Amino acid sequence: MVWTGVHRGFAVRAYFENNQSVIAMQRAFRRRFNIPRNNAVPQANTIRSWVRQLEATGSTLRTDTHGRRRSIRTPENVERVRAAIIQSPRRSARRHAVALQISSRSLRRILHTDLNFHPYKMMMAQELNQADFANRQNLCENMFENIVPEAAFFSSDEAHFHFCGAANKQNFRYWPEHNPQIIQERPLHSPKLTVWCAISKFGVIGPYGRHLADIIFRT
Repeated sequence: MVWTGVHRGFAVRAYFENNQSVIAMQRAFRRRFNIPRNNAVPQANTIRSWVRQLEATGSTLRTDTHGRRRSIRTPENVERVRAAIIQSPRRSARRHAVALQISSRSLRRILHTDLNFHPYKMMMAQELNQADFANRQNLCENMFENIVPEAAFFSSDEAHFHFCGAANKQNFRYWPEHNPQIIQERPLHSPKLTVWCAISKFGVIGPYGRHLADIIFRT
């Protein structure tokens, strides 16, 4: 229950007029504000805190004794965040917060609520030509035709880790107001490490790095 200044003032006056009796004050409070019997009224600890506040400050109204800080989401800070994001949209929100001396939580609130910015995640995709779809289908059909029904079938895949500085999409975020549709180009034959793994009814084989897999295959 939120008590107004009128409620507080009457409760303190009734408390002293009834010889500091909480029960008598509560009865007078119910009559004055037409409060039903089962509804809440100020309790003893509440009345005493109002009395102490009146003696200390001269008022029963709530004051901010802890010096609450002003909101960090001021128009000036919103513009500072906007300028920083426009200048370095690929920098993480955490690093922007450190550079601007704003908490990470407040900076993210400014980005989402005040600026309506969103973190877009880069997606890696292999470009396919029109003929690639038919070639992939033909390859799968030929593989199934050449597999003997009683043979053991292994399904494998590999992942490439480039050494050319290509961005890791898991750690990359771009903060604009609209989807930037950025395309990242990579060298055709960049140095990389290939990790291979296979699975079958016998279990999982690998994963193996490129050099270790070559040694195993040779033997």
